[in-house]
Formats: sequence, C-alpha cells, structure tokens
Amino acid sequence: MKAIHLIPFAVTYLCVATLCFADSEPENPITVRVASYNVEFSRSATPEQIGEIFKPYNLDIIGFDEAPDGDWTNRVGKVLGMKYSFVGKISSANHKNKYKSILSRTRLEDVEEHLLTGRGWNPASTVRAVTKIKGLSFAFYSLHICKSGASDGHAYSLATKVLPKEAIERVIVVGDYNNNIGDDAMKTIEAAGYRPTWNDLTIDLSKEFTYNAQDPKNQLGVIDHILYNNLSGAHAKQGGIIELDKPLSDHKPVWAEIAFPIKATKLKGPN
Repeated sequence: MKAIHLIPFAVTYLCVATLCFADSEPENPITVRVASYNVEFSRSATPEQIGEIFKPYNLDIIGFDEAPDGDWTNRVGKVLGMKYSFVGKISSANHKNKYKSILSRTRLEDVEEHLLTGRGWNPASTVRAVTKIKGLSFAFYSLHICKSGASDGHAYSLATKVLPKEAIERVIVVGDYNNNIGDDAMKTIEAAGYRPTWNDLTIDLSKEFTYNAQDPKNQLGVIDHILYNNLSGAHAKQGGIIELDKPLSDHKPVWAEIAFPIKATKLKGPN
C-alpha cells in the first residue's frame, strides 16, 4: 500500500523536473533572410529577371531602391511567391522611377515614408513597414540617401529624427547609403544604435564593391548595406554581395541571414 501511495508523488516530481528543465533550455532565435537592391529604375532588366536572381536565397523580405512605380515590385513578388509590397511616393532627387519599395513574404502593416533632408541631391526618403515573422514583429526600412558627413546629410536626418522614434524592438534598415563603412555618415548611424551585417561577416570590404557593377573601373566600394539595431541582440549568420555573370543594374544586390533572439538583449557598444 505504501508503494502505491508513492506513485502520484513520483509522477508529480517528474513533471516538475521536466518543466524546470524545459524552462532552462535556451529558445532558438528567429532567422530573417533579407536583401537589398538598387535596381537603377530597372533600366537593364525586367522585374521578372530580378526576381529570378533572388530565388536561391529563400528571402523573407527585400528592400528596393530606384525602383519603378506601379506594379513593378509586385511583378518581382510573383516570381518569388512574395505577395505583400509597399511602394513609396518620393522619387530620389525627383528623378523618374527612383522610388523605394518593400517586398515581403508576410503581411505588411503600418506602412509609411519618411522624408530625409540634408546636403546633396534632394529629396531623399526611406519607406518603412512592420511585419510579423514567426510571431515576432519587425520594423523594416528601405532607403536611398546621398553621401554626406557626420551631421549635414540624410544619414544624420535618419539617425536623429527617424530611427529614435521607432518603437518596435527588432529593426532592419537596408538600402543604398552612398557611403562606405567607416565614413562619418555611417558612424553617425552606428552611434544611433545600428550595426552593419558586414561587422559579423568575414568579408574584407576593401577588396569588394557594390557600385559600379557595370563599370568596375569607376567603382566606389561597398555602399549598399544591411543594418540591424543593437538592442535586438541580433547577429548576422551569413550573407554577402550577390555576384552576377551579367549585371542587371549599376549596383550589386546584397543579402544577409540575421538571427534575432526571442528575447531582445542589448549588445555592448555601437560596433
């Protein structure tokens, strides 16, 4: 009889022990596969051709800049099975078909566009949208800005007027920054709490370039970037520059797979 009375106790103990063990296990991070591409108003390729180059990467979300208006972004999405998109209304430097757009595998919410001010060509802007991936909310920005210094350009406007107002815990900012990592403009954005995926990847940027893909003799280095916010505790697992046999734009596309912890944790320092 005493042995029988011990059975419920033993079962209870095992259940509690199992729960404690489960709670102690770290939760797997959410990985987000991202790309950015300045498509030079699709002068050298159709949206379908551009969609094809991204097929092997199984992307969750893409930021385009210098993209045509209308259904251009949606046509890329049809190739990739990505049906959600947002196209801004501000064309870079008021040129024809130089809009910023977002293409996503998951629904986009709270879409908006922010005007960025500063020296150089104007207007500039960044489009923003929020999406949920595996239950977590992400704020995603796609931008096109002018080369500048620490406090006189679009980068400063982004870092001091737009990004500080972001309430979402996990943020990704992609686009054609027209600045190299190490430039004062990029340091301003990094000081605002954003980290380039290049910092996590073993790529020597001094030997690479994203512009000019069609005229390498006049290349300006790596000026297309993907950044995430330090507070997210994220880390880029893989990524790089997508090299094409035949360039489809004057820029090269860039991509990254970023791992975001379920519970955001702050990284030490801006770098």
